Amino acid sequence: MAKKVSSLINDLMTGDSSSSKTKTADLTAPQVNESAQVPASEGDRKPRQKTEDSPKWSFLTDMDGVLIKEQKPVPGADEFLAELRDTGAAYMVLTNNSIFTPRDLSAKLSLQGIDIPPEHIWTSALATAAFLDEQNPNGTAYVVGESGLTTAIHEAGYILTDTDPDYVVLGETRTYSFEAITKAINLVLGGAKFICTNPDNTGPSPDGILPATGSVAALIMAATGKEPYYIGKPNPMMMRSALRAISAHSESTIMVGDRMDTDIKSGLEAGMNTFLVLSGISDASSADKFPYRPTKIIDSVAAIVGKTQDPLSVLESDQISENSIR
Repeated sequence: MAKKVSSLINDLMTGDSSSSKTKTADLTAPQVNESAQVPASEGDRKPRQKTEDSPKWSFLTDMDGVLIKEQKPVPGADEFLAELRDTGAAYMVLTNNSIFTPRDLSAKLSLQGIDIPPEHIWTSALATAAFLDEQNPNGTAYVVGESGLTTAIHEAGYILTDTDPDYVVLGETRTYSFEAITKAINLVLGGAKFICTNPDNTGPSPDGILPATGSVAALIMAATGKEPYYIGKPNPMMMRSALRAISAHSESTIMVGDRMDTDIKSGLEAGMNTFLVLSGISDASSADKFPYRPTKIIDSVAAIVGKTQDPLSVLESDQISENSIR
């Protein structure tokens, strides 16, 4: 079963549809670790140490703000990824972006100076496709989104249709049409279940912000009274599906992210140690405002270089104040 699951996930990420007729029945795999609720108080939280007999550490890492910032590699990102490859560590790079396929994203990142193979990229589109297949194999869906989403759902064995679908699936796109949104509204009112790839309300652009999936979902929700189920971060389901994709366990995995409200929250709820990097959205002072905290706060992934096999020994950022929650 593990080999079949690995083969199917590889097909979804690389775009190989040769096994599309048989793979959907094999996608469901044993859960790696069930969700652990974020404690009301993290004052007694201790890093989960490993023994000498423990397996190697695995890593899940966010993309924007952790490895890439303003279309350039974050200092140390190349060295961090190279060390993961050289040591054979299992890892996956996560993104809530559902527009691109992993192959497309890999090519785009290569042009920006960072090498991430498609099989090490896990998008909210892939997580959504895995969820749909687990819930209702060989189903039907009306999809509002780009090729990254339509390809993933089709590769999972789904039929894409606007006639009495099982699900309406909303993802990110740069070409939301009134006609498509109207169709989605009426299908949801007609009984289709409402799924969204992620809850992000806005996205960046050279001219400012753009409305993203969460904003359009709010429009459909207002018209139908039906709240969607969101798959991407901060839902820990995306973390658990990524863990299954690399056959990793939460207790031996580090989640590296730049946002307390998505990366760190979902990592904690999935039962992982979490590293907050200060190279992206959250800073040391803003981290103090949350009722939970990461295992470590570091300046960037450069701090992990040389310590991927013993990540809990990483020193924390000098930006942490004496009066912080730490």
